[in-house]
Amino acid sequence: MGDPALSRRGFLAASAAAGLGMTALTGCGGDSDGGSSDGTTTVEWWNISTTEPAKSVWASLAKKFEAQNPKVKIKIVQLENDAYKSKMTALTASGKLPDIFHTWGGGVLKQQVDAGLVEDLTDRTKPWADGLLKVTKEPYIYDGKVYGIPFDMGMIGFWYNKKLFQQAGVSEPPSTWGGFLEAVSKLKAKNITPIALAGKEKWPGMYYWAYLAMRTAGIDALQKASEDKDFTGAGFVEAGRHLKQLVDLQPFQKGFLNAAYSTPTGQAAAVGNGKAAMELMGQWAPSVEADAGKGLGNDLGFFPFPAVEGGKGAITEVFGGGGGHALRRGAPQAAVDFLKFWASEATELELVKKTSVLPVLPNAEKAMTDPNLRLVQAQLKSATGFQLYLDQAYAPAVGQEVNDSVAALIAGSKSPEQVAQSITQTAKEEQ
Repeated sequence: MGDPALSRRGFLAASAAAGLGMTALTGCGGDSDGGSSDGTTTVEWWNISTTEPAKSVWASLAKKFEAQNPKVKIKIVQLENDAYKSKMTALTASGKLPDIFHTWGGGVLKQQVDAGLVEDLTDRTKPWADGLLKVTKEPYIYDGKVYGIPFDMGMIGFWYNKKLFQQAGVSEPPSTWGGFLEAVSKLKAKNITPIALAGKEKWPGMYYWAYLAMRTAGIDALQKASEDKDFTGAGFVEAGRHLKQLVDLQPFQKGFLNAAYSTPTGQAAAVGNGKAAMELMGQWAPSVEADAGKGLGNDLGFFPFPAVEGGKGAITEVFGGGGGHALRRGAPQAAVDFLKFWASEATELELVKKTSVLPVLPNAEKAMTDPNLRLVQAQLKSATGFQLYLDQAYAPAVGQEVNDSVAALIAGSKSPEQVAQSITQTAKEEQ
């Protein structure tokens, strides 16, 4: 999910932390082409679509591919976001990745590419990949070579309950940070939980700090800080202070520090069941809210992350990313064929209609019916800047430290200055 950091602090330590025995590690990837004595090729496909409707839709599409390719068997491994990242970190350390695996691109995929574990798809996909929207392909390209194929693209923003906003006297979504804090206060005054947050999973909290850093320091500062290995600039500290302002208002649901994202008692369910007024989440939010809770139907609205007064960033600069697939180096031709099938117009139309992904093929936009998703798509297309998820854009250990430090700030155990220092220290250690 957009959410995202494939890494933990050192690959070997993470493999131990994930509790993976070598049987699990050797169960996929490697140099085998998955062939069997009857000529059938088994392709292992790891993804994170664990919620409905995506889980069932993806499984049925895999069956459709098998029907069209009788000599190919797709073995699906579906894992929840954090579990997926931990296991992929361990597999990367072992040098054996699945045939086809979910990726968000950025620094995490680059590390796998640099380790020689990922197939160069440039020539093998060119005839059909050229038709995909250019912006959706950028996170998977390094030195002009293609290492992943996108299946969706999107942005993080606030999903909110129109009815609860109305009850609290918030007449329209806030466009400034000051206005946002005021809206939170109004919701609290009416005994409405303003925000649902999955504190147990650290990536949802990272979104707040990342957006605040974009709005205060400016989008270019995020890249420069990564290159200079220095996140102690005033804009980053200020981002933490703005987040602390929000945390001090106690805006999150009771027990948020132990809440997961997509469970029946988690972040998405709290919004989907009308128990919290909003969540900061990606374009997949409506379908997860409906799967984990009841969903809000016409009461659900969307607005971009507010501008910060006096900041260097603009409200038209967006933060997010998309999902893609990469292949292990030496993956069989059947895996490439599956990526082609997944990027076809027929598959894309089904994904857009049934799972609320934002299309990566221009022709698939006609299948979009949800007004909120159309709004997200329009904002993406008119964006003046785009920043990939920080826990994917940066080197794995740095991305994980962003998540950990921001989670500590939200929990009250780290100051804004300490967050900036911790990320900087980890970035320097990566040299």
